[in-house]
Amino acid sequence: MLITIKTKARTEMIDITAQVRNVVQTSGIRNGLVHVFSLHTTGAVTINENADPAVKTDILNTINRVIPWDDNFKHMEGNSAAHIKVSLFGPSEIIALEDGSLVLGTWQGIFFCEFDGPRNRHVNVKILADPRSL
Repeated sequence: MLITIKTKARTEMIDITAQVRNVVQTSGIRNGLVHVFSLHTTGAVTINENADPAVKTDILNTINRVIPWDDNFKHMEGNSAAHIKVSLFGPSEIIALEDGSLVLGTWQGIFFCEFDGPRNRHVNVKILADPRSL
C-alpha cells in the first residue's frame, strides 16, 4: 500500500509512524515483517527518536553541514547532495510485527527524510505475514 507525503522544505524529516500503523491495522495481519520503502532517489526512510523534535533538527543540521547543498558536484540535475544523503540513510526499514503492533522502542518512530523538496512523495508499505501465524 502506498502512503502519500507532501513535503514542505528542501530538507525535512516527517514522522510517518501513524500512517504505517494504519496500513498494518487495515491489513489484518498480526505477525510478520513490515517493509517501508521510499520510491525516490532523493528521499529516505529511517527510524529514530520521535519524542523530542530537537532530535530531528540536530540530525538535519548535521547532515546538511556534512553534505552541503552546493559543493561543486558534477550531477547535471543539481541535487547530488540529496542522492548522497539517501545513500547514507537508506531507502527502507524493516520492522517486526507482533500481535498486530509494530515492534518499536518507546521513543522510536518511522520517518520519511526529504532531501530534495518540497515535493509529493510516495512510500510503499508491504507486510509479509509470518506463515506460522496464518
